[in-house]
Amino acid sequence: MPSPYRAIFAAPGTLAFSAAGFFGRMPLSMMGVGIVAMVSQLTGRYSLAGWLSATLALSAAVLGPQVSRLVDRHGQARVLRPALLISVAAVAGLLVCAQQGAPNWTLFAFTACAGCIPAVGAMTRARWAAIYHGSPRGLHTAYAFESIVDEVCFIVGPIVSIGLSTVWFPEAGPLLATVFLVIGVLWLTAQRATEPAPHPRTSDSGGSALRSPGLRVLVVTFVATGAIFGSVDVVTVAFAEEQGSKAAASLVLAVYALGSCLAGAVFGLLHLKGEPARRWVLGVCAMAVSMIPLQLAGNLVVLAVALFVAGLAIAPTMVTTMALVEAHVPRTRLTEGMTWTGTGLAVGVSLGLSASGWVVDEYGAGAAYAVPAVAGALAVVVAFLGYRRLRRPVPTREGRDDEHIQDHDEERVA
Repeated sequence: MPSPYRAIFAAPGTLAFSAAGFFGRMPLSMMGVGIVAMVSQLTGRYSLAGWLSATLALSAAVLGPQVSRLVDRHGQARVLRPALLISVAAVAGLLVCAQQGAPNWTLFAFTACAGCIPAVGAMTRARWAAIYHGSPRGLHTAYAFESIVDEVCFIVGPIVSIGLSTVWFPEAGPLLATVFLVIGVLWLTAQRATEPAPHPRTSDSGGSALRSPGLRVLVVTFVATGAIFGSVDVVTVAFAEEQGSKAAASLVLAVYALGSCLAGAVFGLLHLKGEPARRWVLGVCAMAVSMIPLQLAGNLVVLAVALFVAGLAIAPTMVTTMALVEAHVPRTRLTEGMTWTGTGLAVGVSLGLSASGWVVDEYGAGAAYAVPAVAGALAVVVAFLGYRRLRRPVPTREGRDDEHIQDHDEERVA
């Protein structure tokens, strides 16, 4: 492991909560596609499977920030364990109802409750923020490592989930995702030494993290970014099917995630100076521009190369996003703020899935790559319009040192 990554794990407990976080976030990449694979096999209705997957994403978008807000107030252990119980019960009900052919409304009801799944990625990032608060270089490397873990999950998770559901039995994908969630959350919440201190409600900590103008810019931009991801997934599957090799779609999408993973690993080694907001805008622009070559791909090999290049812009942009959230959101609402960015992505993914599916049906997969290109253009517009709000964090009553934050990337660890 390169020295900057080895250095961040010198702090006691970091390796253990990172390992727990890996298991706990696997459902993020496994549950949605697992539900699609399960329901499509049991009922033969892809439309129902898609609507259930979208319901899960929207439910997580609504419930996730509320769970994280409670975590900020009461601590991870006290909140995540009850949330885990609700999620596991809901997924169990969904699996039983799907297997028994229960009415569709029962599937939607249990899927909506399953959206209570804890945002484990936000929990581990909050622990890193607590450990390396005041050490920008260490925090930058830690966030880069978290992005690498995210991409590894998105490389491995869908392949495992779809593979088990098609080769073993239909419910296998969501079932294994639930097992991973239980292992990850229970293991993470058992580690109390690295758990961030809760911030009970006070006159200074009420309200939502979305009161921050900078966070609102990030979330809205991430809605458009999520639409890129959702539409690329759907259109790539349709394109592979048109090319006569639908099974290759998972490998092509894995190459997309691999590009992001490698870029995140390199980005974490860098000690960048300058304004994070400017780097973030450049990253959003790079993601948008990288969608243009996809429309020119004539076969799966060219598409895989184009997606690998497109993936290079993802992780660095995500790492910078987390740094901006940390700068713009008070520490009393940091976990909630990080979860809101995931909420924006989830909403965008649902919109991208729906829009690209319609375009594929009407005009074919080749034309449908215009959907992520349009989503990228919208992300750029929002990023430029909100750039001034991101340049300097708004002063808070928690006593944040704005000048320290402005020079966040120019400090060095002693």
